[in-house]
Amino acid sequence: MLHKFPSIIKSSRIKTLNPCISLSRFCHSKAKVGFDTLNQPSAQNNVAVFWDLDNKPPNSFPPFEAAVKLKAAASSFGIVRSMVAYANQHSFSLVPRVVREQRRERKLLNQLENKGVIKSIEPYICKVCGRRFYTNEKLVNHFKQIHEREHQKRLNQIESARGSRRVKLVGKYSMKMEKYKNAARDVLIPKVGYGLADELKRAGFWVGTVSNRPQAADVALRDHMVDVMDRRKAECLVLVSDDSDFVGILKEAKLRCLKTVVVGDADDGALKRVADAGFSWTEILMGKAKKEAVSVVGKWKDRDILKRLEWTYNPEVERKLNGCEDLFDIDDESQDQDFDNTDDENSCDSGAWWELETESDGDASELQ
Repeated sequence: MLHKFPSIIKSSRIKTLNPCISLSRFCHSKAKVGFDTLNQPSAQNNVAVFWDLDNKPPNSFPPFEAAVKLKAAASSFGIVRSMVAYANQHSFSLVPRVVREQRRERKLLNQLENKGVIKSIEPYICKVCGRRFYTNEKLVNHFKQIHEREHQKRLNQIESARGSRRVKLVGKYSMKMEKYKNAARDVLIPKVGYGLADELKRAGFWVGTVSNRPQAADVALRDHMVDVMDRRKAECLVLVSDDSDFVGILKEAKLRCLKTVVVGDADDGALKRVADAGFSWTEILMGKAKKEAVSVVGKWKDRDILKRLEWTYNPEVERKLNGCEDLFDIDDESQDQDFDNTDDENSCDSGAWWELETESDGDASELQ
């Protein structure tokens, strides 16, 4: 019967013969402070990304693609904990020249397709219902007449509901609403701007809108950075801007022993001279910044190791590490005894300490 379970018997014998094996799971040894701690893998830094959209908007690149590439590059410096972008209302309503040209070309193609001059090789497919159309304009009309109205009805139902019924409706329509948003992004043209805020939110950014007053976005972004530093939420700050007004906040971050990275197009800008590392938008989009970040992080680790190797004398710490408290106490007692002996010897001398021995007294003592 027992030969069927040899592994169970073997494990029980090990536990009984060597009880330290079973106790080792519940014991934690404290690492000694010294050179052994330098070989331990250091924890990754918490990274916070701050984007000044007024100064550095993604005009020549799709917003979602630029945000995803920026997040991938920032993740090379550590774990990305927060991503923030600030801009005024004018920046979100502005349409870049590249987007205007694309819309003009699309309008011209629609006119040629309606006249039969050109014909698309592949049909236009609706991503909601799967219907096929041979012209883009018919697809847009179909999307507006059917799917946009259905989406508006769902929104009205959710807005009018209250309590648990509202929660149930949101859960019921969540998949359909998400499918509609993904399809509308490629079919419909945004009524205001070119969907900058929605694209950044889709990439994981928190987007803040400020007033159109000058420097309003800079002040809000600077306050947010100071709040993150005060709460110690990040050890590495990534700033997307070329504005020299942020030089002071970068210097403050370096005084607090934080790593700073700047993303901007100015090669010899004031921000890149102050920051620990700097990259351009081209390097971010091409993935070159992500490769160079490995060497940058390696230099930071070497710098931290050198700082840890700097010798500083703390008598209390040295006594505890070396176990020399008793030796120091013995030395103090011996020194006290020596001082006591010298006092006793001085007290044995005849006469008070203020009375000086004259020559006549000295000759009398020699004669005796």
